[in-house]
Amino acid sequence: MINALADEDPDPSVVAGTLRAHGEPDPVDLTVRDVGAMREAAALLREVFAAERTEDAAAVLNRLLRNHTGRLRLTSHGGGTPWHPHLDHDDDAPWDEWFLASSCTALAVLVWDRQRPPGRICASPACQDVFIARGSGPERRYCSRRCATRERVAAHRRARSTGRPSGAA
Repeated sequence: MINALADEDPDPSVVAGTLRAHGEPDPVDLTVRDVGAMREAAALLREVFAAERTEDAAAVLNRLLRNHTGRLRLTSHGGGTPWHPHLDHDDDAPWDEWFLASSCTALAVLVWDRQRPPGRICASPACQDVFIARGSGPERRYCSRRCATRERVAAHRRARSTGRPSGAA
């Protein structure tokens, strides 16, 4: 969702479609104002992904939880959904409050479970999408194979143009 909100002027119907694609039930009626407020929340969340160390990610999350969310509670939205945690003020919180609170909850669980930052910002200057670190292998630098391949090809082309082997520094 953070990536869907990265455009300067995201279309509310596109953002609503992203929410639906990730399980948010209808109605998902977003206004331009809703999306603007969600963009501000996404910018705050991007700080978590920019954190290099676990301590830094936790500090950002603690600040966001302290300054922007309500107390932890369980809700089933009146029996309409399975029981789940909420950090917002009520079940009818504005979209930006819901987005920030639910994202903080998920990211805090990832830090807690894995004891490392929950993800990164793609290392490709042409991308800058955020991504969740999955698995226990070596740390990823790119959000996708496509970005990693694009950067390897660009490095190879730069090396060829300077006459150095592509593995030389």
